[in-house]
Amino acid sequence: MTEPIDFTKSEQYTLSIRLSADGFSFSIYNPLTDNEFCFVPYPVNVSYSMTANLKEMLSQTEALKHPYKRINILYDSVRFTPVPTELFEDEQMDTIFYHNYPKWKNEIVLCNMLEKSNVVILFAMDKHTHQLLNEQFPTARFFSTASPLTEYFAQKSRLGNSRKLYTHIREQLMEVYAYDKGRLLLINSFVCKQNTDRIYYLLYIWQQLSYNQERDELHLTGKWNGKEELLKELRSYLRQVFVIHPKAEFNRSEISKIEEIPFDMQTLLLCE
Repeated sequence: MTEPIDFTKSEQYTLSIRLSADGFSFSIYNPLTDNEFCFVPYPVNVSYSMTANLKEMLSQTEALKHPYKRINILYDSVRFTPVPTELFEDEQMDTIFYHNYPKWKNEIVLCNMLEKSNVVILFAMDKHTHQLLNEQFPTARFFSTASPLTEYFAQKSRLGNSRKLYTHIREQLMEVYAYDKGRLLLINSFVCKQNTDRIYYLLYIWQQLSYNQERDELHLTGKWNGKEELLKELRSYLRQVFVIHPKAEFNRSEISKIEEIPFDMQTLLLCE
């Protein structure tokens, strides 16, 4: 926490809740001052459903019972798919989504319209979790964690003349975002727990998109064990490999000084 949160002014603040199978978290942020910010991780009981864990967090966390100016819900899952904006139709959301994924019970398909990337992100969320959050926070906006990253990387990829591949890595998951000077080429997600799998997927995508080993760039962000080993191995194949450091990326923000805050939450808060 950079400064104590004054909950008598909560209606000036933005509340962001991040839901993931490996743990929940939330942040409270005053965009008017920047230094009024807190980030709170909330461990989950893996034997409970996501909805049961959420009910517990909402009932036991006093900070979530105040009114807020803006409320964001970030949902972390590999079950998302991009659709070009010009091909998107609201009534076709479920049809398109379930062309790419098997249908699950008690699931709702949502969408995020991304103007900078000219793409729509479709993503699925547990229906009971969605209903509970809607009841608690009627004005909440729902995001796939891939959505703020897609927009942020699209903007970054316009710098310079090289094509760029970005990857967001966690212990269990990895997402890949490929661009050619702002034009989105590919988004994909993978369940992978080892560096050997990460290397395989990244180099395979690099080859399939005909990226140049000398000139084009690979950028990595996220938190996982074995980061230095992964960098060493990738740099034996590709010349331009970089790690995104939030403190350097958002050097004027107090938010970037908190190491635990997920990168997708930072991009959502600081790039709106």
